[in-house]
This record gives sequence, C-alpha cells and structure tokens, in this order.
Amino acid sequence: MTLRIVVCVKYVPDAAGERRFAGDGTVDREGVDGLLSELDEYAVEQALRIAEGSDGEVDVTVLTVGPEDAREAVSKGLRMGADRGVHVEDGGVHGSDVMGTSLVLAAAVEKAGFDLVLCGMASTDGAMGVLPAVLAERLGVPQVTLLSEVSVGGGAVSGRRDGDRASERVEAPLPAVVSVTDQSGEARYPSFKGIMAAKKKPVVEWDLDDLGLDADGVGLAGAFTEVVEAVERPARTKGEIVTDEGDGGLKVAAFLAGRKFI
Repeated sequence: MTLRIVVCVKYVPDAAGERRFAGDGTVDREGVDGLLSELDEYAVEQALRIAEGSDGEVDVTVLTVGPEDAREAVSKGLRMGADRGVHVEDGGVHGSDVMGTSLVLAAAVEKAGFDLVLCGMASTDGAMGVLPAVLAERLGVPQVTLLSEVSVGGGAVSGRRDGDRASERVEAPLPAVVSVTDQSGEARYPSFKGIMAAKKKPVVEWDLDDLGLDADGVGLAGAFTEVVEAVERPARTKGEIVTDEGDGGLKVAAFLAGRKFI
C-alpha cells in the first residue's frame, strides 16, 4: 500500500527584495522576485527522507496555491525529488487570508488523496504559523506541529518537539497533518539529475470549480482579516559621526539616551 504524502508549499516574495503592499491591501507580489518559502523546503526535505527510509511505496506530492508564478514553488519541490505537483490557480483566491487559504488547501489535499500532510512551521511572508493547525481542523485529522524530528511507521507519525526548557515525544495516527521546524534537517540542493527528471514529472492545475469551492468563501471577499492602512517604511537617513576627542563615550551614551535606547 502506497503512503501518500502531500507537502504544502508557498511561493513568497524574496525577503531580500523591497516588499510593499498593493493598493487593495494585499502583498505586492508583482514588484518583487519570488521563491519557494525557505521554511517549506524543510517540509519537502522531511517528506523525501521518509520516502527514502521507507520499505514500501511512498508518493510525494508538492501542492501550492497562488498565481502563475507560484508554479515555481512546485517546480523547486520536484527538482528536489518530489514525484508530482499540484498548482491551484484561480483569480478568486487573490487576497485570501489563512482561513481562505486553508479552505482551498484542504479541498486540494482531499482531491489529491493523502495519508500525511507536511508543512513548514510558518511562511516567510505572513509568518503566522497557524495554517497547519487550521488545515488539520478542516481535514478532521490530528495535528502534530513544530517537530524537529519526524518518523513514520506502524500507521502513525511521531517526532520530537523542542521547547525552551524540555523536549517531548509526540505521536498521532495517520492520516495527520505535521509541521516541521528549521531544525529538522538541512534541505538538499537539487542535483543535475533531479533538475532534468523534474521536467518530466506531472503537474496538475486546478481552479476553484475543480475543487467545488465558491469564490465568495475565499479571496478578499471571504477574508476574516483586512489591511486598513499601510505606511511605507521611511528611507534610511544618514548616520551621525561621533568624533572622539576624549569624550566619545559620553557622546555615544547621550545619543543612545536621547533616543531612549538606554
């Protein structure tokens, strides 16, 4: 029997770019380069490690929701070694918050078929970290979140969750939703063989109609949250040079105190 793993990934604006909001209060994804969220790469890596360590058949699907450019997130997962991809693209999804996104993901995961869903601990743009829990609730399955170590066997998924003072072992029966941290294992770089093989791997495209969803329940219209106002970060000003004439320390202290840093 094949173990079906679905990895949810997100195409996000490059953190090194100049990020800003669009006129409708959503993140401007057109004016900056994008890439697969780094934290989601750890989820892809864990899925591949589970597949490599399994005695049985394992099928790894990479799933994303987003505009045309978001297909690159799926492509990166395929180059790393995933077997197939799913790209949900529909203009009605634009502006979805975590509630709308989780609704679309849940419908896509169910349509794809799953035994285990893997997610990163958060996205590098929204950084909320709640989607895995909401997704598990929508799917009606257990959630095992923030794992730094993951294993699958005996019809269950288990792992280690590290806290500030202690670590704990957690386990849940399959099917389940799991999120992994950036301590779970360094994500691999795609090999030349993986890059070439990815060109032949299947990627299906679905829209809201394919998933049986109404546009009124997602996007800006169905969002539980709204950006009312956004102010652009002020430009960096020229720094102040302190000339040390024997009292440099006092001048630096006065500068810091004047800005309430000390």
